[in-house]
Amino acid sequence: MKKLIIITILFVSIFHLNSNAQEKFGKALNLGVGVGGYYGYYDYAGRSLPIFHLNYEFDVAKSFTLAPFVSFYSYSDEYYWGNKNYPERWYTYRETVIPIGIKGTYYFDELLKANSHWDFYLAGSLGFAIIKQSWSDGYYGDRYYYNRRRPSALFLDLHIGAEYHFTKRIGAFLDLSTGVSTIGLAIH
Repeated sequence: MKKLIIITILFVSIFHLNSNAQEKFGKALNLGVGVGGYYGYYDYAGRSLPIFHLNYEFDVAKSFTLAPFVSFYSYSDEYYWGNKNYPERWYTYRETVIPIGIKGTYYFDELLKANSHWDFYLAGSLGFAIIKQSWSDGYYGDRYYYNRRRPSALFLDLHIGAEYHFTKRIGAFLDLSTGVSTIGLAIH
């Protein structure tokens, strides 16, 4: 345990010393829109879903940022059900998902010798999703019908992306991900 604490202190100290002479990538509010979803990337009818994403990046070390994030998407579908006690009819299912987590980003601008208008990065995000499900009144069938097709609420995504700076304060980004790819506006 002592070794782990000492290694952690050295690691943080090295990053802190290096953070004084770095390009600042943090202090950025990123607003994005994507298509897909954290659970299968489509609704159960195969339609793409709009995703809204928000994160705030802050510098941690040279060329490395962390960004707490929240996303949002919702969809509904209909399911035809009935049995001998309840007449067959269409019932509406609605699901709202709010993924929350943290994204760690490493910028390769120095390595790629990118000019000041461009940022290039690789990232990983870890989080969980708050899921709210509801069915129409009067539905007494299998309430777990849709759950069988959805993985766990925990997720880990990988990202590759770029940002183009129009000015010092405003940029546009494209984030390609194993989860939800987004395009959006960065406000520094």
